[in-house]
Parts: sequence; structure tokens; C-alpha cells
Amino acid sequence: MVGSEDEGRPWVRSGKVRARLREGGGVELRVDGLTTQTKYYKPLVREFFRKTFQDVRPRWGDFEVHIRMEFMGDPPWMDLDNLAKALLDSACGAVFHDDSQVSRLLVERVQGDREGVWMKVSPACQTPQG
Repeated sequence: MVGSEDEGRPWVRSGKVRARLREGGGVELRVDGLTTQTKYYKPLVREFFRKTFQDVRPRWGDFEVHIRMEFMGDPPWMDLDNLAKALLDSACGAVFHDDSQVSRLLVERVQGDREGVWMKVSPACQTPQG
């Protein structure tokens, strides 16, 4: 799994979803298990943010998002762009106001030691112009 267990604050868990706040105003999210039905993730994660993980409030500004789909065995036939859209939509109203605030997005599929989806959302680093 990406991110060591000692980074950030303690995990908050409900069912297959867990999340925690990270230093600097970020959020880390993990959904156990995989399905090719990306529409499954949006209501699951959105409900988690609404009912269980209310420690985060939507903010303005640019965000960086890293999404990893971890699988065991053969890679599933899943469109990563659809997975990203479902997860970004689920974070709207919880982490940021609109997914148009995402200025950098990395989505990848990797072999892991367990199946699931991991997402880290962080405020974007502002580099000086000049």
C-alpha cells in the first residue's frame, strides 16, 4: 500500500472505506476490494465523507490528486479514467468544492499485496512565477 502507516493522523474507518487527515491539509483515502463497476465507488465514498469522516471541509484553491488501483493476479479490465472520475466526484463537497480545482492528477494501476483503491488529495504546491 502507498503511504506508510505512521504518516498523517489516525485512520477513521467505516466498512470498506477508511480515511485520515495528512499534514499540510491533505486527505488520504483507502477503499478495500475492487470492482469494475466504477459507479460503485462514488456513492460509497460520498456517504463515508457525509456520515463518518466529517473532519474535513471543502476548500478553495488547487489540488494534487494521486489515485492508485492495486490488484492481485491479472489486472482487471477497468478504465482508469472512469475510476478517477468516480473518486474525484465523490470528493466534491468534502475535500474541494469542484473537481475543476484539481491541477495535477496521477492515476495508476499497480500490482499490490491486496486489492483496493487508494487516493491522496493534497493542496497543490504553488511555485513562484518568474
